[in-house]
Amino acid sequence: MYNAFQDLNILLVEPSAVQARIIRDLLAGLDVTRVDVVGSGEAALARMRGEPPALVISALYLPDMSGVDLVSTMRADEALANLPFVLVSSETRPQVLDPIRQSGACAILPKPFVLSQLAAALRAVLDYLNPTAMLDVEVDLEQLRVLLVDDSPNARRFIRHVLGNLGIEEFLEASNGIEALEILGDTMVDLVITDYNMPEMDGRVLVEHIRQQSWQSSVPILMVTSESSMSRLAAVEQAGVSAICDKPFEPGMIKGLIEQAMRSREA
Repeated sequence: MYNAFQDLNILLVEPSAVQARIIRDLLAGLDVTRVDVVGSGEAALARMRGEPPALVISALYLPDMSGVDLVSTMRADEALANLPFVLVSSETRPQVLDPIRQSGACAILPKPFVLSQLAAALRAVLDYLNPTAMLDVEVDLEQLRVLLVDDSPNARRFIRHVLGNLGIEEFLEASNGIEALEILGDTMVDLVITDYNMPEMDGRVLVEHIRQQSWQSSVPILMVTSESSMSRLAAVEQAGVSAICDKPFEPGMIKGLIEQAMRSREA
């Protein structure tokens, strides 16, 4: 159990000694002092496999691989797959950052970042690591059935872990809208959580189909997505999505959105 920031032992993957010192100083400002620094992806993987940290914070550009390569390798390794990951980067291009968003990262920090942004990222990590307060809605959480729709297995695993911390135990999974509709055709669910960008059928079309043609047309639908186009997101809202949340997200935020969606269904 990690009760506070100072309980976290962090592996910082940063090839620049100057940047590493800046980040360590900021962490110290939040009473985080157990920080190991390595300068490459391979060194980071070796350290993780020897003694897994509570959290990995990494730069995007490393001398032997990228931060994307690092987190992808972590997610493919059963022993490291659930380690929280935070990226620090000055990159803003969606095509560069999207693989990080889809990997189940806890946060993406801009470079430079301020103490409040770091604190928000660490709070998300603590919520990810620890079981949190149960949902504040009158439902049987053990019986609550959630359909996760995302073409990224890592993103589904991350959301499943977060919802598991809230006491939710029953999940169905689909990698695109067509698979989701097949499940919805004969299985009743209490909540749908979907991505926007998926092959075969995207999230907008899925929402439209559920609202207009499904026998479960009133099911709450939460969209968790890295999509940044305001026009596309506006179309999803018009289609009838219950709420939209960015990737990566703070677990406390998704808890509140689920509670809101479930209450709206009961009203």
